[in-house]
Amino acid sequence: MQEPSANQIIRIFDTTLRDGEQSPGATLRPEQKIVIARQLAKLGIDVIEPGFAISSPGEFAAVQQISRELQGVEIAGFARAIRGDIDAAVKATMDAPRRRLHLFISSSDIHLDFQLKKSREQVVSIAREMVAYGKQFVDEIEFSPMDSSRAGREFVIEMVEAVIAEGATIINLPDTLGFALPEEYGAMFRDVRAGARGAERVQFSAHCHNDLGLAVANSLAAISAGATQIEVTVNGIGERAGNCSLEELVMAIETRKSAIGAETGIVASEIYETSRMVSRAMNFPIAYNKPIVGRNAFQHESGIHQDGLLKNRNTYEIMDPEAMGIPRSMIVLGKHSGRHAIKHRLAAFGIELNEEQMKDVYDRFKAKADELKIVPDDVLVRLASETTEQQHDPYVLVDLQVLAGTQRARIASVTIRERESQEERTFAGTGTGPLEAVIHCLQQAIPVGAAFEDLELHSLSTGEDARGEASVSIVHRQQRYSGTAVHKDIILASAQAYVAACNQLILSTGGNNGETDIAAKSS
Repeated sequence: MQEPSANQIIRIFDTTLRDGEQSPGATLRPEQKIVIARQLAKLGIDVIEPGFAISSPGEFAAVQQISRELQGVEIAGFARAIRGDIDAAVKATMDAPRRRLHLFISSSDIHLDFQLKKSREQVVSIAREMVAYGKQFVDEIEFSPMDSSRAGREFVIEMVEAVIAEGATIINLPDTLGFALPEEYGAMFRDVRAGARGAERVQFSAHCHNDLGLAVANSLAAISAGATQIEVTVNGIGERAGNCSLEELVMAIETRKSAIGAETGIVASEIYETSRMVSRAMNFPIAYNKPIVGRNAFQHESGIHQDGLLKNRNTYEIMDPEAMGIPRSMIVLGKHSGRHAIKHRLAAFGIELNEEQMKDVYDRFKAKADELKIVPDDVLVRLASETTEQQHDPYVLVDLQVLAGTQRARIASVTIRERESQEERTFAGTGTGPLEAVIHCLQQAIPVGAAFEDLELHSLSTGEDARGEASVSIVHRQQRYSGTAVHKDIILASAQAYVAACNQLILSTGGNNGETDIAAKSS
């Protein structure tokens, strides 16, 4: 029997669908909110704040459906300290088995003077009245004195005391502008917990914005000062520079739990899928160097790092990406890579070279790395083919033609050469867009039974000679395979990336995709 943990359990309150959606350009349709909410429940989120019910009929309907459907998660109805907001939040969440009201009103003098145009006494009175009003409908009331990190400490304590007396059960102290330093934010929690009468009867929560890049650090400071709930968003999205990043906070706690003395109930294996889902739904790309889920977070180009990783992963990684659902692709080949990493990557595709061939491939590789910066697998395999004068790729894209217009379907044709027979065959297809037409052609030409999952396009330069990088991922039997290509023609780059992904699938499975023989398919 497993011994119970002595660590403090930190509840994770997710506001991706409310505060996160307030990011400019991140608006979600109601049906998208519901899909993401299901994934958040699968991730193990303790509390979901699904939206601002009073803001629109669509928002109300989304909050209502999420409240009805997600029976195992606590739902927070968000409302200003206004009766109409409270009524809408109560009605939208009434079918949730577990729910709370989350009420807020400003507490800093600058907000009171210029936004609310009310005195401190008036704000305390409103807070009291609205908490008491909300308490008629729900047992759990979370109260947030907005901008508390820039408010007078004595006034925050006064507000907290007042709402606790009226029945508030959770006190959230927001760093609304991301202004606080960790030591200041932690001190605020200690002062309020020590100075507000009734504080021992309530939970404390932290809600941090990332304007100075301190949201995760401030949240950890709040935990050390007694907070037992942290409010986060997936990918750290939110107004301005965003909120405390769910994946960064959770993995900081998980990785350093013995030092922090805390842990969460998050299902780590769902982190990557949740991140990708939110990024796609909101059309918000994830920065390459984003901790945990960024493209470069677990990739290494330096030859010294690559050598260490090949010997023992722990030499240069403090987390296991696969435990978070992140595909294992730790070595990226570029101009800083060494022969050992190149040899290791080629061996993964069944390509073995003698010393002379390896030297020739390495020289070709260095020249290509100066041109492309990162050398994808399909290019590396092609370099090996040029050296050995053998085709190592199962399939090669020989030719591509696309016909596009405003009044007709897009028409494409591709010519593919198959390795075993060296036969070239041409396939045609149509689509509503040129890329769709090309993919339809390639799916006929390379019938590996994989689902086209995702395409990312990035500009690598500017001006008339700009090149685009295409990254395509396909899924086969719950395994993800990726291909990358660079070209001035982004349609051609996308096609080459798709072929590279298919080749990776075939090479990684030893030419057996579990359906029929690859060579037979092209005959």
